[in-house]
Amino acid sequence: MADVELAPLRSMGDFLLDSARFQIPQINDPEKWSNRVLNNLLYYQSNYFLAALLIFLLIGIIHPVQILFGFTALAICFGLFVYCTNNQYKARRFKHDHPVFCVAAIIAAGYFVVYMFGAVLVFLFGIAFPLLLILIHASLRLRNLKNKFANKLEYVGLKRTPMGLILEGLGQEQEAGS
Repeated sequence: MADVELAPLRSMGDFLLDSARFQIPQINDPEKWSNRVLNNLLYYQSNYFLAALLIFLLIGIIHPVQILFGFTALAICFGLFVYCTNNQYKARRFKHDHPVFCVAAIIAAGYFVVYMFGAVLVFLFGIAFPLLLILIHASLRLRNLKNKFANKLEYVGLKRTPMGLILEGLGQEQEAGS
């Protein structure tokens, strides 16, 4: 991780305004479309991270309680899932020894999930909406010469960036240099 460097923040003119060119991708050629998306993700990664953070913060400012409760509800559900899957014998024995308590706990958990559903949706929207905007921009933005050169440096391995590591973890590193 020591050799990872942050990609530069691209200008607003390059990202959205002056020199930005947009075109609907060729949906019938998924390889070309995927190549465009991957290369734009690498080139504009700092802009995408900043935009996602700002949008999430904006939604958090508009709905702070729901974001907090949604995160808490998901964290509790995830924590219980991990605990129960890692301690199956203890959980089975507890269900066998205390069936009334388990039924009451399931009913209470169901009520909790239904009660917190709106907050969970706001939290998930705060995560999913920036990702949707990033995907739309990366799909529509045409590449320029600077974009192609920067992506070749990333592909050759002269530069390692956070988005490059994420794409590598997702198994997309081979295609990103095309």
